[in-house]
Amino acid sequence: MMLDGRCHCGAITFTLEWPGPVTGIVARECACSFCVKHAGAWTSHPDARLRVTLHQPAAVAKYAFGSGTATFYVCSHCGVVPFVASDIDTHRYAVVNVNTFDSVDPSSLHRETARFDLEAPQERLARRQRHWIADVDIAAGSG
Repeated sequence: MMLDGRCHCGAITFTLEWPGPVTGIVARECACSFCVKHAGAWTSHPDARLRVTLHQPAAVAKYAFGSGTATFYVCSHCGVVPFVASDIDTHRYAVVNVNTFDSVDPSSLHRETARFDLEAPQERLARRQRHWIADVDIAAGSG
């Protein structure tokens, strides 16, 4: 199933090829202060494919905090965080924010609270390699 998403203003867009029905999507609502303040509800599937277009690359702020092992892509125009990337052993993994999906009924998603702040950095990276989207392309586009 193909899902489209974007930040509010459209400076960051993405297409997510999801290997199954929308009703199978789990949204992990992270309880850290950054994700709470940015409405972060993340999903991933190791067999999914993510294609991101940065239509205005200069408008994209990259933010890393805590362990510094993930980069949050924040639109500096509208403040929305559509996805997060993590580069592990020269490979890029990602999760997307379900709150940035276009045309997906939010009630069709299974939401659960998640706490990742208690993980050691190596545990966190291993979890990402197992569960995050492993086919990720981020490209600059015309704006």
